[in-house]
Amino acid sequence: MIHDDITDFAGALPAAGAIAGLDLGTKTIGVAVSDGLRQVASPISVIRRKKFTLDAQELLTIAAERGLVGLILGLPRNMDGSEGPRAQSTRAFARNLSKLTDLPIGFWDERLSTVAAERALLEADTSRKRRAEVIDQVAAGYILQGALDRLRYLARPA
Repeated sequence: MIHDDITDFAGALPAAGAIAGLDLGTKTIGVAVSDGLRQVASPISVIRRKKFTLDAQELLTIAAERGLVGLILGLPRNMDGSEGPRAQSTRAFARNLSKLTDLPIGFWDERLSTVAAERALLEADTSRKRRAEVIDQVAAGYILQGALDRLRYLARPA
């Protein structure tokens, strides 16, 4: 099931269990996963995009192997908050993926996540070649960490 609102997504999740964050690009998909208590996002891999069925199968294999309970997709909004072609492509990916899995799927505004990932890698003095290899999974980590922080805030008693 697809949840546009993070509050609805939170309500669809079990009390514990890891979730994945995805940074969907045209050539790659960055993947990050959380720990079971949903405190920390860890970048794990980059999937080289081929075609939807193969990409989805690889994602669902990761989900099964790690016992994931939900998926967060970075939604690339424009700086003014509107949605362009890339956001529509992400929504289409989510619709197609939801036909293949019962995992709840949510969106997280990914504006500037790649910029933040690039800055962190530069500060770590990562070589240009290595940055190119890991930028998408680090961006997925930023996307997922933002969602985890929000989910933790929503779970606090009033």
